[in-house]
Amino acid sequence: MKKSHLWILIFNAIYLLGFFIYYVSINNYEFVWYIFVIVIIGTIIGLNLKQSRLSNGILWMLSIWGILHMVAGGFRIDGTTLYSLKLIKIFEGEGQFYILKMDQVVHFYGFFVCSFLIYQLLKSINASGLKNPKLIIFISWLGSMGLGALNEIIEFIAFVSLNKTGVGDLYNTGLDLIFNMFGALVGAFLAHKLYKNKNNF
Repeated sequence: MKKSHLWILIFNAIYLLGFFIYYVSINNYEFVWYIFVIVIIGTIIGLNLKQSRLSNGILWMLSIWGILHMVAGGFRIDGTTLYSLKLIKIFEGEGQFYILKMDQVVHFYGFFVCSFLIYQLLKSINASGLKNPKLIIFISWLGSMGLGALNEIIEFIAFVSLNKTGVGDLYNTGLDLIFNMFGALVGAFLAHKLYKNKNNF
């Protein structure tokens, strides 16, 4: 393990342990479940760093996503979690159909990062038939949206398994998927632009 990887590991271990203790103390088992998922995903990424050759930039972006998720679910303003915080009233409809909330910003960022991750993986393996930049952008976008769908499945498992969650209604799920899609699209194009200009991310 490189020294830079060790610092990333320490950062993640500290905030995950801290939030684990906090969420157990307030009986919020939804986010205990999310911590378990983050640990599993982080372990898989860590064990395959040599093969994937993910940059430190990607690893830090993923780490920031993780802590954003923990903070937004745990911190409250006037009794409302940051995830439910309404930022700008762009549109308001029935139920939880409201744009723009903190939840949507975190979803956008998270799958923006996933596009970077998939783009870098594709460039690292230099797969045959993936020489076309447009194809790599497209697959990065689709791959990130697929991870976004997996994220909603994880939330659904929490919803049906636990007595109380903050997953939300069908409007919330639909908006999550839409912001995942746009975050993934912007991330795929920006990853290509940075890689094309040989910037290290």
